[in-house]
Amino acid sequence: MATTSTTTARLSDGQVEDLVALIKDADSVELKLTIPEENQRSAILALNLDPLDAQIRQVFFFDTPTLDLDAAGVVARARRVQGKGGDTVVKLRPVRPDDLPSELRASPDFVVEVDAMPTGYVCSASLKAAADAGAIREAAFGRVSVRKLFSKRQRAFLEAHAPDGVAIDRLAVLGPIFVLKLKFAPHDLSRRLVAEFWLYPDGSRILELSTKCDSTDAFQVAAELRTFLSARGVDVGGKQETKTKAALTYFSKQLRAAQG
Repeated sequence: MATTSTTTARLSDGQVEDLVALIKDADSVELKLTIPEENQRSAILALNLDPLDAQIRQVFFFDTPTLDLDAAGVVARARRVQGKGGDTVVKLRPVRPDDLPSELRASPDFVVEVDAMPTGYVCSASLKAAADAGAIREAAFGRVSVRKLFSKRQRAFLEAHAPDGVAIDRLAVLGPIFVLKLKFAPHDLSRRLVAEFWLYPDGSRILELSTKCDSTDAFQVAAELRTFLSARGVDVGGKQETKTKAALTYFSKQLRAAQG
């Protein structure tokens, strides 16, 4: 079973073997590292990140107030992107790649990816679609049905994996989260990195560094990235957090409090 973690424990030998098997059958791998808040400023300086180069994003999640979709391993998300448009995704995790229907695996909109952090990993299946940024905003205000943001295939995928009684028309809007996304290519690393700065309404923030790679060279890239970050003085051993879980937890608590 794929795992995620918010501790500083390392993967066991059994987990490493499972991770190797998942990576072999996945479409891609995304290596991720979150930086603890007390170390974020020093990491930004060490990596010479300029926030004025970042792209602004606005992220919304859809779930019940008690996070029934999340409990079932389902994530429904919409995103508005500065200077572009919007997109939606229905994600299922954890999954085993060989358990997924072949017709979905054949779709260019369907991606099976392993997210790997120093303390855990998860294999997910995502069905993506373009969406109108204006419609996403209208849905956030309750003026457009959430259903209309997702494609017919996405709705079928969600309904197939959602718990009984959880219908897309009854999902609450959780968000938005403001995100600054910055792509950069360090001169002493042979690949591009992505920094995402998630700003939560309570003032907390998550800084995540990531890079995508092919499944064939994931462990080599992970070693190179760790060496690069350590040489820059970036903490690679801190507590790891997941952006989505933090957002869902925060907004579900607010929503339940508002409902009494």
